Amino acid sequence: MKTRMNKKEAVKTVTIDAQVAISKVRETGLNHVQVLPDNPRVGLVEPFRGLGYGQLLSTGSFEFVRHRIIRSRAHTLYRQAHSTLSKCKDRTRRFTFIVHEDDLREYPGCFNRWLLTEALQAARFVKNNLKKKNREQW
Repeated sequence: MKTRMNKKEAVKTVTIDAQVAISKVRETGLNHVQVLPDNPRVGLVEPFRGLGYGQLLSTGSFEFVRHRIIRSRAHTLYRQAHSTLSKCKDRTRRFTFIVHEDDLREYPGCFNRWLLTEALQAARFVKNNLKKKNREQW
């Protein structure tokens, strides 16, 4: 195992001899990639889960690089029982509606009513704030 230091954190590089099997999944149309090491050992590579970019290079080697999902930081403007209206840095307004499974089981059939009433209240809040003199602050 090779270890090199980065400015922010230590990066571990593990080199293994392996075969890469790539097969197409019929249902999704996506590729299923398996790395089959020649000398498998438990714990050689830490398990991980994430999105990334993988490619089979012309040399026959397989490369996978994880990428992070950039989440915008939002400022909450208006909060309700199941929803939130937020102001994002990219000058957009986000209406998020979240209902837990327990609420759906306890109150069946209320989902549509909750969504309608909370969306209308959020729309009224936006309309009232647009009427204000200084639109940039809200």
